[in-house]
Amino acid sequence: MTDVASRIRAVVARTLKVDPARITDDARFVQDLGAGSIQSIELVAAFEEEFDIEMDEEAALGVKTVGGAVEFIAGVLRKNG
Repeated sequence: MTDVASRIRAVVARTLKVDPARITDDARFVQDLGAGSIQSIELVAAFEEEFDIEMDEEAALGVKTVGGAVEFIAGVLRKNG
């Protein structure tokens, strides 16, 4: 697992208070991990803090799975160089 992916899983587990074993690439934030709208916004903020980045909130909230978040954040990190 990449460093980005492991950090994302840690943020998700901490923010949503879920067992890290439930956090797979296919896990959907809302349906599988129970994120409501407030938790989704908290996740975006937590990811921004963890990686010291700024994300387009609307685009970030459109990401539905943990694997999608890994790809999205990795893309932001690449763009920021």
